[in-house]
Amino acid sequence: MAIYHLSVKLITRTTGRSATAAAAYRTGEKIHDNRTGQTFDYTRKKEVTYRRIFTPPNTPQWMKDREQLWNAVEQSETRKDAH
Repeated sequence: MAIYHLSVKLITRTTGRSATAAAAYRTGEKIHDNRTGQTFDYTRKKEVTYRRIFTPPNTPQWMKDREQLWNAVEQSETRKDAH
């Protein structure tokens, strides 16, 4: 029987982190951050065994693209201290 485990970690800009960088690292992919202009390339990372974006039915196609999704998340941050 499988045992489900969920781990949640906050990604805060005040510590110099970004959602796009974290997504690239966790999935072992290459993602360009539109906000900073940086490209995070973790394609050499070998420890990733499974990656998938779960979306509800009728989700726009762009949300199934990891780079577009996480750049949209970064852009949606509107807090004054979110720089």
